Amino acid sequence: NNCYLLCTNYSDWRYATSLLCTYGFFSTVKPLEPFLIPFLTGPDKNLTSEQVNNRILPVWTYSYLAVLVPVFLLTDWLRYKPVLFFQSVALFVTNALLLWTKSVAAMQATQFVYSVVTACDVAYFSYIYSVIEVKRYKKATSYIRSVQLLGYTVGSVLGQVLVSFDLMSYDNILVLTLVLIAVAMVVTPLLPLPKKSMFFHRKNHDAPEDSGVDIHMGSNEENRSDTQTSTRRFGKVLSLLWQDFVECYSSHNLLIWSLWWALATCGYNQTVNYVQVLWEHVEPSQNASIYNGGVEAVSNLLGSATRWGELYLGGLSGLGAASLFLMTFIGNIWVCYAGYVVFKCLYTLLITIAMYQIAAGLSVERYALVFGVNTFGALVLQTILVFVVVDSSGLGLGIIPQFTIYASYFAAIATVFLLRRIFTIITSRSDRPTLEESRF
Repeated sequence: NNCYLLCTNYSDWRYATSLLCTYGFFSTVKPLEPFLIPFLTGPDKNLTSEQVNNRILPVWTYSYLAVLVPVFLLTDWLRYKPVLFFQSVALFVTNALLLWTKSVAAMQATQFVYSVVTACDVAYFSYIYSVIEVKRYKKATSYIRSVQLLGYTVGSVLGQVLVSFDLMSYDNILVLTLVLIAVAMVVTPLLPLPKKSMFFHRKNHDAPEDSGVDIHMGSNEENRSDTQTSTRRFGKVLSLLWQDFVECYSSHNLLIWSLWWALATCGYNQTVNYVQVLWEHVEPSQNASIYNGGVEAVSNLLGSATRWGELYLGGLSGLGAASLFLMTFIGNIWVCYAGYVVFKCLYTLLITIAMYQIAAGLSVERYALVFGVNTFGALVLQTILVFVVVDSSGLGLGIIPQFTIYASYFAAIATVFLLRRIFTIITSRSDRPTLEESRF
């Protein structure tokens, strides 16, 4: 009876969801993150702002682009669980490097390892769909996304309290973070291993007719080591991915929302990655970073969503651009904080709208594909932006010119989408039949 109850609980959707939420919480509580730039440029690491801005931070963008596609395919092939464990290990290594190393090369290595962590997020968001029933998707998704937001918020508040009241040094905060990550690492082996995945291990009734993507996990075909068979199966998976890609992006509505997603995410990542450098420039005193954690916590909590159309993509992107311009040119730390909160909330609002619009009518498999493609597109754009604007091999601009470009970038996005909406309205009105024409 005890064995039966254990197996029943183990397979229950609440068991998997609870473990994944536990993992998501402990892996996202990062109390040092709002104070990363002061930590790197302070006496602990003694790096210059130019080294951090132009030589260290760009490595994350380049590395993320390089590892995203391999990690996406590997995640599906290994069926998520091993990748979640690997993510926790990489996160532990990231913080260990921050704690015990000091050179520019070591910090660049830290950025590379952290890019692997972020690429593995696809395993966190896809795992639950392979172990629970379709009817539980909405509830489980709300749980795992909410708990991750909670983790970021708790981490920001915790960091703010520890720094403001001088309860811990930066090094001790990193030690605390390592303990939290260790908890997440211990949780991953307890997760059930999915019997299927989105593409490589579909069940027969999930795969399209004649796709030949998968056989049962325990079959002889799956366990064969023949190289030709494995190559053929991989080729069929790629063929299936391409067919789904073409069908998804043939939708005009999905294409528009995906275009905004990629463009805005590129600019958002740049802003979030470098905003602490701007704060340090605006208020270069020892107390410049005293409220960073509180600002991050507020911006996380105020992000909300509703469903609107393209007009709001342009209008709210324009407000985001205005916030960035204020942050760049006013030269007041409080204006910078307020502008960042507004900017981050607007992006959170719009990206959630975009996700809902894109998810409507898509299967889980196709949503995962579109999510990956849009993220990859954003990273391509971001890589170009980093190389031209930030990297010392390119223009290597200072932080003020950088944020001027980011603000102009969002202003351009706003202009494009507003003009497109105006054109659509004018075209639709001109195509309407007159009253006399409609009588015939």
